[in-house]
Amino acid sequence: MTEPEPSLRPTNPGTLFVAGLAAAALTWVLVDRFYGEFPKLTWLTALTLGLLALAELYAAWNTRARLARRPGTEPVEPLTVARLVVLAKASSVVGALFAGVYAALALWLWMSRLDAADRDLPGAVLALFASVVLLVAALWLEHSCRIPPGPEDIDKDPSAG
Repeated sequence: MTEPEPSLRPTNPGTLFVAGLAAAALTWVLVDRFYGEFPKLTWLTALTLGLLALAELYAAWNTRARLARRPGTEPVEPLTVARLVVLAKASSVVGALFAGVYAALALWLWMSRLDAADRDLPGAVLALFASVVLLVAALWLEHSCRIPPGPEDIDKDPSAG
């Protein structure tokens, strides 16, 4: 009996969509019921998500260059790539969840006639934007961690298994 080889599949966009949709639905219910008890929204969430997105964009660019062995880059350790993939997969889920939360919150605030809602709307929109940027950066980082095909892979017959 042969042991199955471990494999890691790319993140499924459907999973991210469902996670974001579930977060949006739960947020809508909670905001509709408890908005008066929420603290004021600030730009700190957007800043935090944005900085994480920038770090992942840089990691994706750097990792892609190092895996392609571009001149002036050092080879990357396989364990580092594995850790970056784990970070990317986790960040894509976090980005989808936060995008769902802040999309529902921004929509609820936009539809609300409360003065506090007008004050909180810019923070929600900024956090929504930063969440989407984080989601895209995480997916790009995951894609950038794929090993490019080598000459021996190109010569192989794709139908041979």
